[in-house]
Order: sequence, then C-alpha cells, then structure tokens
Amino acid sequence: MNLKDYIRSIQDYPKKGILFRDITTLIKNKDAFEETINQIVEKSKKFKIDKIAAIESRGFVFASAVSYILKKPFILLRKKNKLPADVYSVDFQLEYGAASIEVHKDSFDQNDSVLIIDDLIATGGTADAAAELIKISKAYVAGFIFVIDLFDLGGSKNLKNKGYKVEKLMDFPGH
Repeated sequence: MNLKDYIRSIQDYPKKGILFRDITTLIKNKDAFEETINQIVEKSKKFKIDKIAAIESRGFVFASAVSYILKKPFILLRKKNKLPADVYSVDFQLEYGAASIEVHKDSFDQNDSVLIIDDLIATGGTADAAAELIKISKAYVAGFIFVIDLFDLGGSKNLKNKGYKVEKLMDFPGH
C-alpha cells in the first residue's frame, strides 16, 4: 500500500503560500490508517521507550494507537493553557507564526526515554520545542517518528544535526 496515495494536498492553507498536507484522507480509510499505525509500531522498535509523547493535535491520532499497541504510557504535549495542572512551557516559531506548547510537570520520571510522534515535520520548530519540554522534564528524547517529512523545509535535518534519531513514513516537498 502506498500511503502517499491517501494524503490530500491543499494549496494556500492555512494561509497563502502554504501547501498543506492533509492526513484526514489517510485516517478516514481504515486500511490506510491501520497500515500507518503498523508502520509506526515497526519503526518504534528501533528505540528504547519508556513513554510516548505526541504533539497536539494530529499527533494524538497516531500516538494514542501506538501507545495502546506497545502498552506504553501516552503523554500529551498541548497548546498553551490547555492543561489543568502545573506545566512546563516552551515558546517557538512556526513557519506561519508563533506558538507555545506545554506538558504537565508530573508527566515524566527522571531519565524516562520518550518517543515523540507527530503527523508531520516541516521546519522543525514544533518538534524542537517538544524535545525541549522533554529535557526540561529531566527525561530524554529517544527519537521522533513522523508520518510525513516535508524534506525540503529542513526540519528533520535540523533534528538530526542536533543528535536526535528521526524516522518517517513518507516524504513530500513542502512547496
């Protein structure tokens, strides 16, 4: 199964100049979604994992299923002011604006090995902020798995240059 066949591309979304890679067409197809989860689970075997974290919100779709299959705790990395207890917070730049992500301070134990899963990597700002949250929490990043890598935007390369292990299911150009 070629998972790329299930990704819809939308020009000028969420703003002019952005070519959005839409995963809703992949997750609405039960076979494509199952294959995606199976591939992430298989790639997860390359990492020593204590916990799985995902970036809001599309990362939750994939990471929750993988967490269930691997029987690993699932940690939410959420947008600012979405978590009710004490949080760590990191501000970062997106390719089309600024944002913050947070995690509950009690999400990780010291030295937990954390796999971060998200639907897509573009410039890598969100992923880098997620890694910073893990480090602030005194855990460490086992690696990243992305469903889509927008390879020409450099995010996965930047993560690799920082010493992180990065896996992806498919590549697309970002523009």
